[in-house]
Amino acid sequence: MTMGSRFATLAIGLMTVQTQGIWAAELKVLSIPLRGPLEQIRSEFERTTGHKLLINYGPSAELQRQIDAGEEFDVIVSLPGQIDNLIKQGKVAVGTRVDVARAGLGVAVKKGAPKPDITSTDAFKSVLLNANSIAYAAKGPSGIHLIDLIERFGISAQTKPKLRPMGAGSLVVAPVAKGEVDIGVVSIPFILAEPGVELVGPLPLELQHYVVNSSGIGTAAKDVNAANVFIKFFTNPGSVQALKANGLEPATP
Repeated sequence: MTMGSRFATLAIGLMTVQTQGIWAAELKVLSIPLRGPLEQIRSEFERTTGHKLLINYGPSAELQRQIDAGEEFDVIVSLPGQIDNLIKQGKVAVGTRVDVARAGLGVAVKKGAPKPDITSTDAFKSVLLNANSIAYAAKGPSGIHLIDLIERFGISAQTKPKLRPMGAGSLVVAPVAKGEVDIGVVSIPFILAEPGVELVGPLPLELQHYVVNSSGIGTAAKDVNAANVFIKFFTNPGSVQALKANGLEPATP
């Protein structure tokens, strides 16, 4: 190899490294507790794109506290209402909200406990009446829907003493796993993520309600292109499979 060709090879090598260095981004992601699917998606995303994800999981209220305290992020995955509020606050860029997944509601019991029949409206109503205690996310969409159903059934007086309000959907299943609460009604991914509980099943179709998970790009994002690549990655076949394996489905099935 001549001296000139050696310099040319070295120059090409340096350009490749620089190009990869510029494009290989490190994205900071804030997410509600969707660890199961996101860890699987993260692995494939990093392998195929070269980008790295730093994911911080927490209930939506905790994520909001971090953001209010000045925490910067590239992407947030949370409930649509929180994303919309962050857009109004100037923390998420306008026009970047994308619904990435949704999950139906289900019933959880302690692992090994008998699974009640919830296959019809009457059966589910009976389960609520017969349970000694019911955990739910007091301020979350799943909990709001449960209270609406209870009122629709006309059993508010009978069930009110049994209700155990929790601060977030991710907190509903823990007391069920410990045997402190008979049943939990919450989004199915939270049930599947807790080894101490079992999924009885989804709510009957006529009672079902879907909790949507959305994403948004932070106004302080350091690499908007890489952030968009990550959000679009939710539609990849492997990502869809990961979502379904964890009780979720694409937002627009």
